[in-house]
Amino acid sequence: MATSPQSAPGSFVTAEIASQPDVWSQGIDLAGQVADQLPKPGERVAFVGCGTSWFVSQVIAAWRESAGLGESDAFTATETPIHRPYDRIVAITRSGTTTEVIDLLNAVSGKIPTVTLTAVPSSPVADASDDLIDLSFADEQSVVQTRFATTAMMLFRQAYGLVPAGILQACRGATTADLPAEHVGAEQISFLGTGWTIGVANEAALKFRETSSSWAESYSAMEYRHGPISIAQPGRLTWMFGDAPEGLAEQVAETGAGFVDHDLDPMVDLVLAQRVAVARALQLGGNPDQPRNLTRSVVLS
Repeated sequence: MATSPQSAPGSFVTAEIASQPDVWSQGIDLAGQVADQLPKPGERVAFVGCGTSWFVSQVIAAWRESAGLGESDAFTATETPIHRPYDRIVAITRSGTTTEVIDLLNAVSGKIPTVTLTAVPSSPVADASDDLIDLSFADEQSVVQTRFATTAMMLFRQAYGLVPAGILQACRGATTADLPAEHVGAEQISFLGTGWTIGVANEAALKFRETSSSWAESYSAMEYRHGPISIAQPGRLTWMFGDAPEGLAEQVAETGAGFVDHDLDPMVDLVLAQRVAVARALQLGGNPDQPRNLTRSVVLS
């Protein structure tokens, strides 16, 4: 949805980022209400989406498998191997209109049970999916996804018993914390993760790219030293989600790049990354509510 002529650049996404403590709380409550719709322990599950929703799928799949609940994979919708014997496919699509997701759901109809999380339950995905989970309370006016993605993650995190105490309060603090000028002014950021936070790093990099058209990359933290660290230099950042591998901070420091390693839950740290992306877009004169070349949903003819 485009911004109105009266709205200041970035006003929608800024408000949506700030609302995350409240919508996360709703997602936590919803997890218990939709428990029967979620994959059962032991099921082999593919989590699918496009763009941000693909990275959300990576996070959720990693949580589920590490919790011992069953084999869990994550794919972009066009690359999902539907010939594999999955017991269920979980699709994530904010708009409910993404062509690749709709095509996938139609392709497996009657063969693999499907459930879809969407912010628009009246969209075409309702007819394509066997079951639907309504996240309309987390819908967004900005083209760029923030709270819908993190709320979908929080719903599953609660379902898997992985929500840490105090995370809502920590999130609230992250929505108002001062942003260091060197973060907003960085010409390039490499976001790193391990395990489930690799998906978080992928999403943070996407936010930085699509919001401000700035250079961002994402990697497994251990893989970063196998080549990508060569781009680190003064004026650039390496941002770690979760615990950094031993010696990494020192190696980055030797390059002259800044090393960002907040003592925060990675989902809370993602909120800070979202805010940095928006602040950089505004600093560069862009409108992070309506980034160039992007639409709210990719609908193919």
